[in-house]
Amino acid sequence: MRFFTEGAANWKNLQDLPNCSFVCGYCNVYVSSVKGYALRLQADSSGYQIGGVYICPNCGGPVFMSPNGGQYPSPPFGRAVGSVPDDLNKIYEEARRCTKENCYTASVMLCRKILMNIAVNKGAEEGLSFVEYINFLADRGFIPPDGKPWVDHIRKKGNDASHTIELMDKNDAEMLIRFVEMLLRFIYEFPSMVPKEGGQ
Repeated sequence: MRFFTEGAANWKNLQDLPNCSFVCGYCNVYVSSVKGYALRLQADSSGYQIGGVYICPNCGGPVFMSPNGGQYPSPPFGRAVGSVPDDLNKIYEEARRCTKENCYTASVMLCRKILMNIAVNKGAEEGLSFVEYINFLADRGFIPPDGKPWVDHIRKKGNDASHTIELMDKNDAEMLIRFVEMLLRFIYEFPSMVPKEGGQ
């Protein structure tokens, strides 16, 4: 993915900057950049750099490094997972994008929804309670051994996000994304990697 179409646009008068390594919020590639536009401290006669816009050498996207150490846009948390049904994968990717935009409560609520969707995808009836969906997944071996406490944690955090005024934070969202990613790999990606019987 490129921020600009090849040859259609480029950045003018780029400055040489101190090297900065980051995962680009546009193309999700780990890069090092030395080109961009410095943000300098005006009160300091030396013009000390306190941040700046770095240009991703892979896609050409402008990534702002703020004085407080933030990166905008930041990459979504977690990793893509293969062989996930399209509708379910869209919810997972939406949950990841929410972390990118600091929408942590929304991400937690989506992780809860993902568990319900996994259960229905694997044969549970629609309209059950969340606890019934969790029990369905556990009873049929879709939750790894000793994984029930993790799912209960998602249930609790999802309930808090849905039914109380409590806001979720970055740690809440990242913990749940990490678990959901593992569950999607366990249920969908890993089985798809095993050659089908009679295949090569």
